[in-house]
Amino acid sequence: MAQLSYIKMISAEIASVFDDLAQLRIAVFRAFPYLYEGSIDYEKEYLKVYVKSKNAFLFAVYDGSKMVGATTCLPLIDETSNVQEPFVNAGINLESVFYFGESILLPEYRGLGLGHRFFEEREAYAHNFETCKITCFCSVIRPENHQLKPADYQPLDPFWKKRGYQKELSLKSKFEWIDIGNQHSTQKEMIYWTKKVS
Repeated sequence: MAQLSYIKMISAEIASVFDDLAQLRIAVFRAFPYLYEGSIDYEKEYLKVYVKSKNAFLFAVYDGSKMVGATTCLPLIDETSNVQEPFVNAGINLESVFYFGESILLPEYRGLGLGHRFFEEREAYAHNFETCKITCFCSVIRPENHQLKPADYQPLDPFWKKRGYQKELSLKSKFEWIDIGNQHSTQKEMIYWTKKVS
């Protein structure tokens, strides 16, 4: 493993690493619980949300020239309507929330503290905005007896709780993507985790 290097990018700058980010998302999200059958074309369309937001943020990790980890965030007001919807329905001011997108890391680079670093970088960035009162992210809900759930699967709930996040049962969205082995996209229920900015 070479010396790891780190980059930070804002808004339109992120477009320069779309290929790296798309490939990393596809690789990491293919595993349970996301089971995502990704495509570069779909990814590039999805990632445009970061370019459109003048305050979107990317922190990425490289091993040599290869992106091995990345994390993103942006103001919730700049996200898509399906991400905003549960907060609107709950009467939460969108301008008070920062949404944390992916936090992805290839398996061989886990256990080095980078998961914590991802949260630290995003929270530090979000805290630059006086309007930010809440940081949040969402995770997919899968049945406990899902046939593709690995026997040694460990959910990240304890890690997220250690970071100060709590699961909000009243905040849920529906996302769509194609599961591995399938031909068509299906809806998945996503639940949000939130943390108040101190």
